Amino acid sequence: MTTTTHSSGKMPKPIPTESQPQDAIAVLTEEHEQVKAMFEQYEELGDRAHVSKHKLALQICEALTQHARKEEEIFYPAVRQAIKEDDLMDEALVEHASAKDLIAQIQSMEPGDDLFDAKVKVLSEMIEHHVEEEEGEMFPKVRKSGLDLEELAEQMEQST
Repeated sequence: MTTTTHSSGKMPKPIPTESQPQDAIAVLTEEHEQVKAMFEQYEELGDRAHVSKHKLALQICEALTQHARKEEEIFYPAVRQAIKEDDLMDEALVEHASAKDLIAQIQSMEPGDDLFDAKVKVLSEMIEHHVEEEEGEMFPKVRKSGLDLEELAEQMEQST
């Protein structure tokens, strides 16, 4: 009998498979983590790493754009219907609009431009706030709503 030990004491996350479908909240939370990691990586780059920063900032912008599209076209309409909390959903859409505006500004800039780093930092802070609200307020309400989250995950996957 062979045993393996995990020094951290944590069990590894299971890898989703066809027999173990992910639900929409798990998909969105995973994307939140990926974007957070990219923002952290950006912060670690030096002041002179203009090319690397620009490339990473554009990757962040693309990931956020795709994520927002899934939420706005598939997740939010279903959630709005299920939880009947228009204020929460309206706020999420306004936050998306603000983030999209900043994303457009970042995408149109050159890496050495004044305020480039500041705009990426503010975008990071906006997204952090938005994620906290989704994961802390919206997602728990959605879980209690009985919404078919596996079906929503399939729809989001097909839309990419």
